[in-house]
Amino acid sequence: MIFKQPLYLLLFIIYIPLIWWFLSRIRESHPSIGVSSLRAFKGQRQTWKGFAVNFCYILEMLTIGFLIVAIARPQTSSSKETSQVEGTDIALALDISASMGATDLQPNRYIAAKRVATEFVKGRVNDNMAIVAFGGESLSLVPLTNDRMTLINSIENIQMGQLDNGTAIGEGLASAINRLVSGQAKSKSIILLTDGSNNKGEVAPATAAEIAHDKGIRVYTIGVGTDQAMQITDPYGFSTTTMETKIDEETLKDIAKTTGGKYFRATDERMLANVFEEINRLEKSKIDVNHFSRLNENFFPWVLVALISFGLMLLIRYVLIRIIP
Repeated sequence: MIFKQPLYLLLFIIYIPLIWWFLSRIRESHPSIGVSSLRAFKGQRQTWKGFAVNFCYILEMLTIGFLIVAIARPQTSSSKETSQVEGTDIALALDISASMGATDLQPNRYIAAKRVATEFVKGRVNDNMAIVAFGGESLSLVPLTNDRMTLINSIENIQMGQLDNGTAIGEGLASAINRLVSGQAKSKSIILLTDGSNNKGEVAPATAAEIAHDKGIRVYTIGVGTDQAMQITDPYGFSTTTMETKIDEETLKDIAKTTGGKYFRATDERMLANVFEEINRLEKSKIDVNHFSRLNENFFPWVLVALISFGLMLLIRYVLIRIIP
């Protein structure tokens, strides 16, 4: 158990003056009378009402303590809930090769693609999604998850230059397939975004497309940018080079056709956003989603115990021993 507002626990310091006051009152509450002999009082003991008065004070102290704990907001963690929702399994395979630094999309293809992909992830709240990046090799960044923040942070943290230069479309597609095979949704899709042609990797795009088809995975391919010489800035902004990029539309169309998906071409950010909007209308199916709640409020039991303690104190004081103020 942890506390959301632990500083309120310092209020327990109030016990020091309260206990001092109680002990002082006990010392001052013993009236006396002079008698010639104590023989008549021999064997007399304190009645239960004397103990009840002191017990009332203990209940008051407990009530205060329980309330202090309650306002400090005790919380418990690691709860898990499973619910069934309409959704699909989707893997995003994003090209992070050097050519994505071209500026025909503003400020460049790479940043424009990340912005649109982030908005897409935010809108698919019931889907399990995975993130794969590829350049001259592929890198699986996030497995299938429904955690939006993890997915968004992963997209934001992808950087050009993290992988070998080149464009390994086949390997990027294969990595995305590996992420989806464990998914439980009937509908499985890959969104593959690139601005080049396959020139690296040991897996041919056609081979990866056949595997996706056999696994029942649709692939939506997106060609980003224009086919012309572009100014490309390196990932660290130190140098700029002129590079001619050529999108292999035939390969991307073949991948989409083989898997039952669709090919799109986006030459500016508006078109790219429209592409993701169209893909957003993918078929949905029933999936089980695990929701992990790391923190649960647990103050109510403390408030309840405080009320019970306070009620018991009132019952003893004003009903059983009938103390009149």
